Amino acid sequence: MTPAQTFEATASDQLDKLAARAKEAREHADAARGKARADLEQDVKTAQASAQAQADKLRATAEANKGKISVWWNDVERSWHEHIAQAREDIERKRAEHSADRAEQNAENAEEDAVFAVNYAYAAVEEAEYAVLDAVLARMDADEANTKAGSTS
Repeated sequence: MTPAQTFEATASDQLDKLAARAKEAREHADAARGKARADLEQDVKTAQASAQAQADKLRATAEANKGKISVWWNDVERSWHEHIAQAREDIERKRAEHSADRAEQNAENAEEDAVFAVNYAYAAVEEAEYAVLDAVLARMDADEANTKAGSTS
């Protein structure tokens, strides 16, 4: 397989996984309202652990590929990690507050955070599409340059 074919297969597989994971997240969200509290609390813990594992994997990948991926992506990953840590800290702090007014405000904030997280993920998918298409174009440019260099030798 050529580097271009390998990249295209990998990118295609990753986009398929992303689509399947987004569908699974929607199914979980749709089912959440009908669940018993204990079941939903367990789902929240499971989702949090899964998100943390993915964040750890992303951080490790960014670290292992320093110098191969742009500095911008390393900065985005670090910023994302800091954001997630702060958001989780805020969630735990708010969960400890018990007044009815505070609980209502916390629920509204959590709902707004969820909507924003989905919008952020959508933007990330758009960015991923751009990055994949740009990488394919860069590979075409490299292949053309190599072909020209070979024909002029």
